[in-house]
Amino acid sequence: RDPAKVAVIADGVRQTYGTLLDQALRLARSLQDNGVRRGDRVAIFLDNSWDAVVAIYGTLLSGGVLTAINPQTKAEKLAYMLADSEACVLVTERSLAPVFLAALDDAPTVRCIISSGGLPDDPGGDAPRFHGATLSFEQALAATNPDPASRGVISIDLAALIYTSGSTGNPKGVMLTHQNMVFAAGSISEYLRLDATDRIMNVLPFAFDYGLYQLLMTVLMGATLVVEPSFVYPVPVLKRVIEHEVTVFPIVPTIGATLLSLNRSGGWTFPTVRRVTNTAAALPAEFIPKLAAVFPNALIFAMYGLTECKRVAYLEPERVREKPTSVGKAIPGTEVFLLSPEGAPVPPGEAGVLHVRGPHVMLGYWKQPELTNHMLKPGRLPGERVLCTHDIFSMDADGDLYFIGRTDDIIKTRGEKVSPIEVENVLHRIAGVREAAVIGV
Repeated sequence: RDPAKVAVIADGVRQTYGTLLDQALRLARSLQDNGVRRGDRVAIFLDNSWDAVVAIYGTLLSGGVLTAINPQTKAEKLAYMLADSEACVLVTERSLAPVFLAALDDAPTVRCIISSGGLPDDPGGDAPRFHGATLSFEQALAATNPDPASRGVISIDLAALIYTSGSTGNPKGVMLTHQNMVFAAGSISEYLRLDATDRIMNVLPFAFDYGLYQLLMTVLMGATLVVEPSFVYPVPVLKRVIEHEVTVFPIVPTIGATLLSLNRSGGWTFPTVRRVTNTAAALPAEFIPKLAAVFPNALIFAMYGLTECKRVAYLEPERVREKPTSVGKAIPGTEVFLLSPEGAPVPPGEAGVLHVRGPHVMLGYWKQPELTNHMLKPGRLPGERVLCTHDIFSMDADGDLYFIGRTDDIIKTRGEKVSPIEVENVLHRIAGVREAAVIGV
């Protein structure tokens, strides 16, 4: 509708929606020319960048299944994910060659590499050489027309494998359909009250669903995304928040702690920001009034989710001071309920295991039927399966949720069950404590 509008600002360069569509379609055709068919997995091993944005949409437009991998991943883990997903194409960058070349011997399904900047002529040392098809990202875009063949994709087809680590063992591939992801992006955009005028800052890896959905929501609304590789060097990032008049800033608690520290030491504030969102871990209640000083015009959203359904609950920001430890109610278009370990409903105020119903619930874990059955349980209605989060919550009389702990986090000490987060919340109230973590020994 508006091809001249800026879609993404990355590395200081403004890229329009017209350019995004053109380059994504060209990459989609290159992927198809190199054998990608509907349902084939394409691994994207890139830093947050313009190329990563093009690779994500190019993969989806080709009919392939997006498998984003954190660029900090080491060779052994990368090899596992490439082999497990049976990826046929790896989209990456030259600077990561020492890692991905070392992984390819154990990833026999990869038959094509598309690398930004190409491959090094001499990888050096004992690094193996890749004998499949190779082309630079630039060649992949320049050598084709923006006219990929019809994918034949429908909404229930697989769109992404998002790998998530458990407490033990190798990461699991969460299978999400186009329908899962479109619904989740729309529901989140609705309750965050976002629109096309927003400029969203993203410092979170696209391999992390919190980061990926900043892009998906931006494009869904026709907004603008400001992409940063990370928050390792916060001051340059925060200068760009000011420069680009960012309106939405997604954080996790560690970013929140850094922002509060910078506010105390340098008086940093960001009046253009209208929305601050937090997930991945609970935001300490003590942070909320302090963040309001950093973002004086922002609504602060406390949220809870897990990769297996993206997002579960959010607290209306107008109630965040009233219920600072709550994550609120189910996101639009979904339902949640609590059950005892025996499967019985629990009354308000008592602890139970959270279950989730909705169009965002995953298909299951890739090639892991037993783990899938552990997470997807028979629902209340005939034939349905609901997501059992295995996280313990309580619900008050208003229907608002309070996170107590993960079932594998609860510490048993002297006959008592202790939630680490409750102890952490107390520690956060102590003057001089910036971050806290509680573990069982």
